[in-house]
Amino acid sequence: MKFNSFLEGVTTDMQRITFMIKQFLNEPWWFKILISTTLLISIIFSSSFFSNQAYFRSISKFAAAIFFCAYGIKFRRNLVTMIILLTAAILCIYLSWLAF
Repeated sequence: MKFNSFLEGVTTDMQRITFMIKQFLNEPWWFKILISTTLLISIIFSSSFFSNQAYFRSISKFAAAIFFCAYGIKFRRNLVTMIILLTAAILCIYLSWLAF
């Protein structure tokens, strides 16, 4: 019985992931480019290769702020989600400014 409930949970999670991917693919091309670019910049510049340079760390945090802000505006119909994402964006901007 435990295995069946585990499989049901995995199926539900996979359905959520596929729904999120389908939603992303239905977005306009400029939104896909913005989200993909900011996510890649944030990941690349936060790596240990760039850890000694403050400008790259700052750029990484600012790119994450743009990412969170874009999704915060996109989810403006869900107030709690919007507030969480915009708060994360403000925190990233603050940390980006401190990195200088």
